[in-house]
Amino acid sequence: MQKYALLSVSDKTGLVPFAKSLAEEHGFSLLSTGGTARLLREVGLEVTDVSEHTGFPEMMDGRVKTLHPKVHGGLLCLRDNPSHREAAESHGVEMIDLVVVNLYPFEETVARPGVYLAEAIEQIDIGGPSMLRSAAKNHRDVTVVCDPQDYPRVLDALASSDDQALLRAELARKVFARTAAYDTAISAYLEKQAEVEPDLGEISGFPSKMNLEAEKAMTLRYGENPHQQAALYGDFLDHFQQLQGKELSFNNILDVSSAAYLIGEFERPTVAILKHTNPCGAASADSLEEAWEHAFATDRQAPFGGIIVVNNTLDLGLAEKISEIFCEVIIAPGFTDDARSVFEKKKNLRLLVSKAGFGAETLREFRSIPGGFLAQDRDQKKINPKQFEVATERQPTDLEWRSMLFGWRVVRHVKSNAIVYSGDERTLGVGAGQMSRVDSSRIAVWKAGEAGLDLKGSAVCSDAFFPFADGLLAAADAGATAAIQPGGSVRDDEVVAAANERGMAMVLTGARHFKH
Repeated sequence: MQKYALLSVSDKTGLVPFAKSLAEEHGFSLLSTGGTARLLREVGLEVTDVSEHTGFPEMMDGRVKTLHPKVHGGLLCLRDNPSHREAAESHGVEMIDLVVVNLYPFEETVARPGVYLAEAIEQIDIGGPSMLRSAAKNHRDVTVVCDPQDYPRVLDALASSDDQALLRAELARKVFARTAAYDTAISAYLEKQAEVEPDLGEISGFPSKMNLEAEKAMTLRYGENPHQQAALYGDFLDHFQQLQGKELSFNNILDVSSAAYLIGEFERPTVAILKHTNPCGAASADSLEEAWEHAFATDRQAPFGGIIVVNNTLDLGLAEKISEIFCEVIIAPGFTDDARSVFEKKKNLRLLVSKAGFGAETLREFRSIPGGFLAQDRDQKKINPKQFEVATERQPTDLEWRSMLFGWRVVRHVKSNAIVYSGDERTLGVGAGQMSRVDSSRIAVWKAGEAGLDLKGSAVCSDAFFPFADGLLAAADAGATAAIQPGGSVRDDEVVAAANERGMAMVLTGARHFKH
């Protein structure tokens, strides 16, 4: 019985030796279309055009060529089903046992700047996904290949006498994942185009249907706790280069992500220390060493086992200071050779080089919930003091402005309820994740006291409004002379009056920064 292999590919990597082996070593007759057929003929292979096989010409500029019963019947026919075989024979449908298809480069096309909608539309493959899905549905009888990297495995299987059922099933799963990702890319592009192409319909910032698709990057040892399985998906690892240390854990990856977004807030040499995704110390200065001293001084206990991130090349001087404590991960845009030699003595310490795009990028966040997930834009609202309102009788001094703006950049990276006491480009006390804003303030004051830091003249920064004056008064009692908060409480007047009574300066930003 004649064996047919249908080959129609956009990416022709490795195709010629694969097709030669199919024809010359494994006895397949080759069916093909367009440029794929031309390439195979150029190397001396005998190829039958699909149009000749079906008896129906390609038409409409190649839009219609493989959408034919003699193609899909040859793929979908159950070989051991007598009625299927009878129907195939009566209509002259021959079996196609192997399909090699990869899709028009839609994703690559729309990634190029200046691509017109009409050009993108022409790169939406119709026949390719249809053949892949037909073959994958009938993978019990048909081998389907959508990735050139699988060519050697298929040839090895054909050369073996072993049953190929498991390989065919694996390749079928790969096909459905690929076609799902392809459709998702098309949907996302058209939704985005609707923002500038009114004829396509009006949309909000989020599509009416959203599919999440990402390849597994690595299996993790466990999740947040050892009894939880976990895996990493997507291209997170493309943003960092690990120079040394143990494999990143689930919790490491969460901490690294939080550290990356926090450090992206700053341009001056800055050091931030995080624990359980919360900043426990941050500072900017003329040098990283000075910034380290101020950041570490905020809390000398919490950094144990934490994450350290810097925004300049980390040198020997700072490496020697950091090496005095135990931490899990250090992130920097670069490390000097001398610094590397210091850290190499700690074999388990993970060193990560941050590549590009370290700031608060325009990304969306997803949170799983029973029955689905939540999606939102990341909190990356630019800080513009010109839009802030000084609500008190007294204007902030220049030092208070610097303290407030520094703390405001930090507080939105702290879990709510969040309170940060800040000085001149440094944190002095951090209170995170409490049910009461007053409790967060008390913790921040207590941490500052434990660290021996004086809060006199500090700024208190709150991620949401003070619902009552008591939180502000507690800050004033601790020594704060300035406050920055969103405002918006029905008791704003009471809070502002309390600030005026204590001679404090208060700035209302109009932007809340909850972080649940």
